[in-house]
Amino acid sequence: MVRSMIRWTVLGLVVGLLAAASSVHAQQQPPRVFASDAGMVLNFVKADKAADFEAVVHKLKEALQKSDKPQRKEQAATWKVFKSPDPAAGGNVLYVFVIDPSVKGADYNVIQLLIEGFTNAEVQTLYTQYAGALASQNIVNLSLVADLGK
Repeated sequence: MVRSMIRWTVLGLVVGLLAAASSVHAQQQPPRVFASDAGMVLNFVKADKAADFEAVVHKLKEALQKSDKPQRKEQAATWKVFKSPDPAAGGNVLYVFVIDPSVKGADYNVIQLLIEGFTNAEVQTLYTQYAGALASQNIVNLSLVADLGK
């Protein structure tokens, strides 16, 4: 009986420490700032996790829309998410964040934006979905060379 209680106590402590470590990891995200005119993020998502990734994108939109920071509204207005109908390398699904123009000095780190908009428990779930869905990610800063419509 005592051994069983000790095992459950140790298990509880380990789970608690792992959860705290994950939560801290989710909160220590480096800022993602585009230092150019526009930016793109190429998200290569595991095919079986596409629904999870899209669910996080919808929560990201919600976080930006409900924010009381004018900068977040400005970011939302120029941030589009596209999905390629063609399969990407390795059978992944390609989602592209197109940010044009980028908001100077604004943080585009998805996890940080979710932290601003949701409770710790919600963010932990969203972080797990987001990190678990990504096979890889490429960040592209873009500088305007020519505007062919003008």
